[in-house]
Amino acid sequence: MVIIVGLGNIGIQYKNTFHNIGFKVVDCLAEKLNIDVSKEKYKALIGQGTYKGQSVMLVKPTTYMNNSGECVVLLKNKFKDARIIVAVDDIDLPKGKIRYRERGKSGTHNGLRSIVSYIGEDFERVRIGIGRDETKDLADYVLSNIHFDEEEMFDKAINEASELILEKIS
Repeated sequence: MVIIVGLGNIGIQYKNTFHNIGFKVVDCLAEKLNIDVSKEKYKALIGQGTYKGQSVMLVKPTTYMNNSGECVVLLKNKFKDARIIVAVDDIDLPKGKIRYRERGKSGTHNGLRSIVSYIGEDFERVRIGIGRDETKDLADYVLSNIHFDEEEMFDKAINEASELILEKIS
């Protein structure tokens, strides 16, 4: 099984924020794979399906970003041999740039830091760059809405990230 976890925050007020890029990747995958991600389990909204014969679970933690590890550890304990791929925003990458790593540190990201604190560094991650805004406090920036004139660029990056994940699991 492959478990794909998109990091973000639950709630309409966060729907179009930079910090919800991971949720948007899961939503994109759900559409491509025709998987309904609405079942509440493991402190998350989940959906299950298959892709090229591979069992896939799409996950949107409901724990809020900084406690994402609470959800991921439940999944890791239940599905011990599953591959875990986490989709996440990254302020240290230029806007729209995508980076894949098989494992690694959490960097400055509190959601990744939470996951690492629960299960260690041995999980894959797909980071989508959101850049920085030096004029804003970090928390204010990541929780601000994606600007209208950048939506197309981020939609493209989200689609590319979802395609990269599909390549990695096939």
